[in-house]
Amino acid sequence: MMAVFDTPKEAFGALRPVCVQLTKTQTVENVEHLQTQLHSVSDAALQELQQYVLFPLRFALKTPGPKRERLIQSVVECLTFVLSSTCVKEQELLQELFSELSACLYSPSSQKPAAVSEELKLAVIQGLSTLMHSAYRDILLTFYEPSILPRLGFAVSLLLGLAEQEKSKQIKIAALNCLQVLLFQCECEDHPRSLDELEQKQLGDLFASFLPGISTALTRVITGDFKQGHSIVVLSLKVFSETVSFVMADEQLRAVPKAQANPAVEGRVAELMVHREADWVKSTGDKLTILIKKIIECVSAHPHWKVRLRLVDLVEALLSRCGQSLVESAGPLLKALVSLLGDESPEVQAKCDEVLRHFADQKVIMGNRAFADILSESLHSLATSLPRLMNSQDDQGKFSTLSLLIGYLKLLGPKINFVLTSGSHLQRLSKALIQVLELDVADIKIVEERCWPASDNLSASPKTPGMGLWTQIQRRYFRFFTDERIFLLLRQVCQLLGYYGNLYLLVDHFLELYHESVIYRKQAAMILNELVAGAASLELGDLHEKRGEMRPEELREIVASILEEYTSQGNWHLVTCIEAEEAEEEITTEQSGPQAITSGSHTCQVTPSPALSKPSPTICAMNSNIWQICIQLEGIGQFAHALGKDFRLLLMSVLYPVLEKAGDQTLLISQAATSTMVDICHACGYESLQHLINHNSDYLVNGISLNLRHLTLHPHTPKVLEVMLRNSDASLLPLVADVVQDILTTLDQFYDKRAATFVSVLHALLAALAQWFPDTSDLEQFQKQSLEEEERSHLHKTPSILETSTTAEDIEQFLLDYLREKDVAEGNVSDLETDEEEPSVPPKVDENDTRPDVEPPLPVQIQIATDVMERCIHLLSDKSLKIRLKVLDVLDLCVLVLQSHRNQLLPLAHRSWPSLVQRLTNDDPLAVLRAFKCLPPLDESGPRLHLVPPE
Repeated sequence: MMAVFDTPKEAFGALRPVCVQLTKTQTVENVEHLQTQLHSVSDAALQELQQYVLFPLRFALKTPGPKRERLIQSVVECLTFVLSSTCVKEQELLQELFSELSACLYSPSSQKPAAVSEELKLAVIQGLSTLMHSAYRDILLTFYEPSILPRLGFAVSLLLGLAEQEKSKQIKIAALNCLQVLLFQCECEDHPRSLDELEQKQLGDLFASFLPGISTALTRVITGDFKQGHSIVVLSLKVFSETVSFVMADEQLRAVPKAQANPAVEGRVAELMVHREADWVKSTGDKLTILIKKIIECVSAHPHWKVRLRLVDLVEALLSRCGQSLVESAGPLLKALVSLLGDESPEVQAKCDEVLRHFADQKVIMGNRAFADILSESLHSLATSLPRLMNSQDDQGKFSTLSLLIGYLKLLGPKINFVLTSGSHLQRLSKALIQVLELDVADIKIVEERCWPASDNLSASPKTPGMGLWTQIQRRYFRFFTDERIFLLLRQVCQLLGYYGNLYLLVDHFLELYHESVIYRKQAAMILNELVAGAASLELGDLHEKRGEMRPEELREIVASILEEYTSQGNWHLVTCIEAEEAEEEITTEQSGPQAITSGSHTCQVTPSPALSKPSPTICAMNSNIWQICIQLEGIGQFAHALGKDFRLLLMSVLYPVLEKAGDQTLLISQAATSTMVDICHACGYESLQHLINHNSDYLVNGISLNLRHLTLHPHTPKVLEVMLRNSDASLLPLVADVVQDILTTLDQFYDKRAATFVSVLHALLAALAQWFPDTSDLEQFQKQSLEEEERSHLHKTPSILETSTTAEDIEQFLLDYLREKDVAEGNVSDLETDEEEPSVPPKVDENDTRPDVEPPLPVQIQIATDVMERCIHLLSDKSLKIRLKVLDVLDLCVLVLQSHRNQLLPLAHRSWPSLVQRLTNDDPLAVLRAFKCLPPLDESGPRLHLVPPE
């Protein structure tokens, strides 16, 4: 380790030979040798020898003639090391070093920055920054005098050129940091920051000469390519903000005398001096307004949140310190601040909110207008131009405009009612929202995607609100924007209107638009949903200014009026598809399956009456209807969350319609209804969806029973029962037993028209019975037989012994019993034979049994399965392949339920056999395959009883 020279004498002895050698011969090796020696000298000793050591380095820089860049770089780095270890105590030395370092980056021949290496540029920039930090405070302040203007302006121009034109990110940042040091914006402890009023005025007069160049160059950097990196933009915004707010500060400008004093300098330097009088302030302010608008327009849309956060700092600095000098910029600056209030970054939102609240509390005056007045005027202006802006702007423009609108709404709070009570402003605002929310309904997949009964289950957990979950499955596409963030902003606008605005006025207005045109209906419904959500402050978070609390009864009344519109016949039962059954009924052909949907080629009627026939809707029309129903379902879920348990008072009006849509064959509608059911369950405090259905089953069953009597007016009634069966338990059966009989009776009446709908319900019914009442008798018998076989396998008996276990008498008795049961099943039993078969000795009668000759009543599920299987026998020959396939599924389930009651099953099985044979031998391959599944397997691997063909 090298010895450290602590005294100037020791240090001089060590450094003198090296300095002499460098003075004689300027080489990189000699410079590096000197720097090596300097590391062994203490800072105190080096301070005493500062100018002695600097002499050979400065001499190397000033020697005329071309020099190698590597040598200049080594000299500058060595000089920077000396300055970082010492302090500059003489003004003349500071000025000379400043000029010498600046000259390293300038080419006198071209009068432009020299084309030198990036390493040299970085070394010089670092040297300038270190030089300014090494100067004593008094020396540094005397440096900033009018005579230094040419040198200072030269350095500022060089640094701005590097920040703007260099490709290296490192050089750009270094140049901007050095510029901060030169303009007294450095935040390090070694640099003086506290200046008195006179010092601030002197520096302000001096920097005013550079303000046009600095502001223009930095604006080009700020509005440059985003790819240059956010840190460069952040730093440029900081320098721009600090420079403008310092030079144009109202506090300084008030102290500027009207007449300019005689300058202390003459000639060219005097011409560079600026007198910041009123005309100069007005002219400079107008030019800065142009630059500020460019910066705001670019930075507001910058993808990085730190850049937008720095813009908030810029706005705060200029509005709070330059409100009078930059009066023309007050509007754009405030607009930028308000628009960022709805920024996606929490940090930016919080900073904007803090600044705006501070302005409002301090009652800041901008020009001759108060802060609140500017806000109100700006909102009126925005409301007037909103339709035009929404129609003409691209996605980014719409995003900025809506962010601005959200900011105004948050700031004004309840005062927005002054705008809403103006009919013209409310009309413009509503039409703009209606226009921009128009959906693109051309996607054929929406109407194409179907929901099959097997997957129609409301099994979502009620522990988590389901609001909006279905929109993740099928995204909404809008005609006038594609950015998903715009939709989120539109929702926030509507929620803020519902929170702060007069909800009665807004709901009435948008209900009028809902009635006015089918084109407006979906958008108006979306807005109404969000208005109620906003009134309940579901997603708004913590807002500083609260509006008067709305009573629960008032909100419930408003929700009830909207629900009445949503669930009305004309708005709820819309055409979303052309059912195959209806098409078959109308064209009376034997073809099955849906018909091609073409405009005007078919008719679509909800009821069988030909008088109600209408032209077939287009794909877009049906998509539009699907989306309208989905939006209304989503609204019901939002209303449930808004009212909480108070929504139970409205359950009677919505539960039945929502269950009806949960059984819809259109996938999107079914998913939306499922999500709504989860919302209702969560909001009303039900433990589960099953609990919700069971708790309200009496009301639902009563509605089903009444509507079945007018099936042509309520064709979707069976769907409600189907959904209930799929999502309940055995406790529901006693309630629906009578309704099931009504269903079967209605099926007997309308089997030729609505068989598919009823068969679907019967399938759900039998599936539920099979699940609720599992038959374990055959399973136990199978397990017992398996156990016995396993035991016999260990006895090692010979085949002859096994064969003799069954006697001829047993076989004879089995055949006689089989033939007798067959005759009984076919009804070929005479009264005489019946009498002969009666035993000669009557059986003993239990004294407690008063009616020994009456069989015990069948369980409800067995009676229902028997009745359903009776209908299946007749429907197996239906002309529709779709119905035949469904009937075969139902038949299979009937066998499963009846397998333990053979007295009921066997006769029905034999009666169904002829129709089943027709399916096996003379039907579509799909029907043949499905019919085979109803036949017993060849082995006996399971306990289940299947259909057995007669001999």
